[in-house]
Amino acid sequence: MTKIWYNRRVKITQKNGRFTMDKKQLESLNKDELIKYIEQMSVELSNVKEQLKLAHKALFGPKSEKTDVKHPEQYSLFNEAEVEADFTVDEPTVEEIQTKRVKRNPKRSREELFKELPVHKTIEYRLTEEERLCPNGHGPMKEISTEVTKELIVIPQQIKVVEHVRYVYGCEPCEKENINTPITTATMPNRVIPGSLAASSLIAFIMDKKYTNGMPLYRIEQEFKRYGIDLSRQNFSNWMIKGAEWLEHLYQRMYEVLIQKDIIHADETTVQVLHEAGKSATSKSYMWLYRSGRESNPIVLYDYQPSRSKEHPKRFLENFSGYLQVDGYQGYNGIPNVKLVGCFAHARRKFKEALDALPKDAKKARTTANKGFKFCNQLYKVEGKIKSLST
Repeated sequence: MTKIWYNRRVKITQKNGRFTMDKKQLESLNKDELIKYIEQMSVELSNVKEQLKLAHKALFGPKSEKTDVKHPEQYSLFNEAEVEADFTVDEPTVEEIQTKRVKRNPKRSREELFKELPVHKTIEYRLTEEERLCPNGHGPMKEISTEVTKELIVIPQQIKVVEHVRYVYGCEPCEKENINTPITTATMPNRVIPGSLAASSLIAFIMDKKYTNGMPLYRIEQEFKRYGIDLSRQNFSNWMIKGAEWLEHLYQRMYEVLIQKDIIHADETTVQVLHEAGKSATSKSYMWLYRSGRESNPIVLYDYQPSRSKEHPKRFLENFSGYLQVDGYQGYNGIPNVKLVGCFAHARRKFKEALDALPKDAKKARTTANKGFKFCNQLYKVEGKIKSLST
């Protein structure tokens, strides 16, 4: 978008938020106009530097937003010093602060790891009768102890065939006497897909590969070929669709339980769908995510929709009444009987970006961004202390 404004005598063009002026125009400016133009250029340059710094950090910087807590006591809401903090005062040096060791979850030892796993096989190594003879001529030596060495092995997945044999019964005396008696066949459990060779475990295996591990169907197809089994990705697609029909009843029950909760977390993300009716392959679709709060048995439901319209969460949550925690997207506004609450992870990220955009020599401790950033860290610390407590 291009805007044109006039500075008394000189036409200056503002295109895409930037002011442009050629050499001739600059030479025609008087002192006040030149000062104003320089101020505008300084603001624009500062904005560009911030954007460049954030872009560089996004590409090459660490992806984690975890705070490097050198002094964890600074982030406690129950610390009197923090309550009385004055952000206009310079930060003390490291030598002036008495630090505490950060408590971390201990890494599991090798013995603890092996303790949780079953022993698949024990291989014993003994000396031969000849090797057991004492070199000093005292006869065979006795076993006095053992040394145990453990190692982890991987048993590749095994693809096997299960035969279902149904026995058929008839009455021989009736047959000899020409009495019409129906033949009875033993029943067996219903198949997931009647007439298909796919058992429920095979369909679950393909779904897990596809959705949990993010493996495309053609790669699953290739993996089966390495086992000597020629199954097409079209088979996989059909099986997953049929399997999803069985899971639809479970999904509906989970939805009924979810909307009875007091709080639901919601978010949405883009997804690209190929061969969707009425849409090009490059167009955006959306996966809406709804999750229960922190519980022992959380519920997480995905709801695919072709757009980011506010009608989709409104429809999904039409029977929900409670708190809805979201990231601030306006599409969640207007849902009846719902009280929106914000997400401090998103708020904290903006404070962090503002701090990252500041020059290295800036006194970050005095900024509002630093105050907000530390406040979010304080809330995180409190949450970490109380999340394991009962209600």
